[in-house]
Amino acid sequence: MRYWFPFPFLSLGLLTFWVLISQSTSPGTLLLGGILSVALAWAMVNLSPHKTVPGRVRPVFRLVGAVAVDIVRSNIAVLKVMLGRRGKPATAGFLQIELTLTDENAIAVLACILTATPGTAWLEFDRTSRRLTLHILDTADGMDWQHIIKTRYERPLAEIFQ
Repeated sequence: MRYWFPFPFLSLGLLTFWVLISQSTSPGTLLLGGILSVALAWAMVNLSPHKTVPGRVRPVFRLVGAVAVDIVRSNIAVLKVMLGRRGKPATAGFLQIELTLTDENAIAVLACILTATPGTAWLEFDRTSRRLTLHILDTADGMDWQHIIKTRYERPLAEIFQ
């Protein structure tokens, strides 16, 4: 069975996503979604991703809460910058952070978190020096991005994945 469904959770997730997007549970939708989900899971086999088993569950809840709070805060900060309510112009800039994460899946989750946070953009990650380059919309907003990333994101991800 593992031969036909190399990534069963991915296939199930893709099928669920397909049904939600199409807003239908008709037999044709389920058949087409099933075929696509299995085909895309087979495409993942060719990529040969590194399989990681998350270790602890408690840090997941702490991380999700921190990300939710930070996304709301960042939305408000970006709104203030866009509406010009701060009185002074935004000071955009680049930030380099040295990461201690070694697991590729943890780094991918960190990339998703930082990309989903308004006002930040993941630009580059150098695997040899372990340096992450970010673009920050407003570096003078009083937030210490390096401290936030190291304590609120990287530490829980290390507990989960390493």
